[in-house]
Amino acid sequence: MGVVIESSVWEPSASVYIFIFLSCFLSLSLFPVYLSKDAPTKSSPFSDNPTTSSSLRFQRYFLLLYSLASVLEGLWSVYGEFELVYYGISKEDTVTLMLIGFGAALFVCFLGVVSDLMGQKKICLLFYTLHIIVGIWKRITSSPSFWVANVCLSLATSIFSFSFETWVVVEHDKGHRQDILNETFWLMTFFESASLIGSQVIGNWLVGSNLEKGIASPSTAVISLAIVGIIYMSRDYDGTPQSVTFKDYKVSFCTYILGDRRIWLLACAQACLHFSIVVFWILWAPTLVADGREVYLGLIYPCLLGARMLGSTVFPWLINASLRTEDCIAYAFIIQGFLLSIIAYDYQEIGVLVTQFSLFHACIGLILPSLARLRTMYVPNELRGGMISLSLAPANAAILFVLMQRGYYRTIENATIIAFAALGLFVAAGCMHVLKRWGKQPYQNWHKL
Repeated sequence: MGVVIESSVWEPSASVYIFIFLSCFLSLSLFPVYLSKDAPTKSSPFSDNPTTSSSLRFQRYFLLLYSLASVLEGLWSVYGEFELVYYGISKEDTVTLMLIGFGAALFVCFLGVVSDLMGQKKICLLFYTLHIIVGIWKRITSSPSFWVANVCLSLATSIFSFSFETWVVVEHDKGHRQDILNETFWLMTFFESASLIGSQVIGNWLVGSNLEKGIASPSTAVISLAIVGIIYMSRDYDGTPQSVTFKDYKVSFCTYILGDRRIWLLACAQACLHFSIVVFWILWAPTLVADGREVYLGLIYPCLLGARMLGSTVFPWLINASLRTEDCIAYAFIIQGFLLSIIAYDYQEIGVLVTQFSLFHACIGLILPSLARLRTMYVPNELRGGMISLSLAPANAAILFVLMQRGYYRTIENATIIAFAALGLFVAAGCMHVLKRWGKQPYQNWHKL
């Protein structure tokens, strides 16, 4: 008599989604918006003050464009993996494509400098244009050359990492209310995470059950959304050229960026965070399905992004408390480091792993706006894009190294890569501790010192 072994596919409970939603709602609804220390005389959102109205109007305009850009990034992220499987791309070829992508990102690490010289809105327009190029390329070719698309998408992702943040900071410095800037930082993380979840829903709906007809639908959607973004951004486009020359920019960069040890600490923390995030998204699925375990990855993905949304809602509470931003980030980095250390070397059940993954992303939701706030304190606005893009270069180089060692030479294991990411997070926590000792007190924008 044969033995029947029943297998079940793990999926998160519906109560998890409800908990995350209610937690975000309560965190936002209970926040005392009129008790902010950054703005003792905050006006009501319905005030007739022209500065208030203009600032809020620009914030809504920016967040709409940023959310649209996040949807574009999310569509290629979710749909791209499915597309590789559909066209039969092997694991070895997938590793090669990843190496090409991160190599391109490393090669154009100077894009932030270009954006500072040319203007942020021009680079943001380039972001949408690159997505249109990829979408058209995939529409007109029956079997697209993925390395071309990968290079373009890597450039777009690099632009996304610094251009929108730099643009909103520069615009706020032109007369918008500065107290709204901190609010915009955490809303960027919140809306980005929500948009990534939305992109997953859109991608599944577009592809549908008929793969032959639906495989090209996401490309059409990307083209349409990117065109909308270009039109919406061009409507209020300010074509005023930048007055700074490259020679002046170089002198300022050497003085205010390379000559400031505190910015080196910020750059190191940003690089360590970027490396850990990329490592996580590369290895989270293999970690979950280890030993042949079956899970619905598509149902876990929104849980992780929901946790990031929840983490971002903690930021406005902390900036109104007596804790320094450096302390909050350092604690979050330490928590992340311990979580990755446990994930690397301790076998866990799927439910425990998903809980650890969610805590990791909740910390990301807190860290991202906090680092943006610290950059506003220490980094001149005119040099911000160059500082961010160059700080990501060491992380991209490290990612290239571990991908080659793991994907080609098989000299390191997944657990070792995760352990490296954990070590980097502990280093980032140390950077925040030193930055607190060297930092400014009280918090002020660098222009006001």
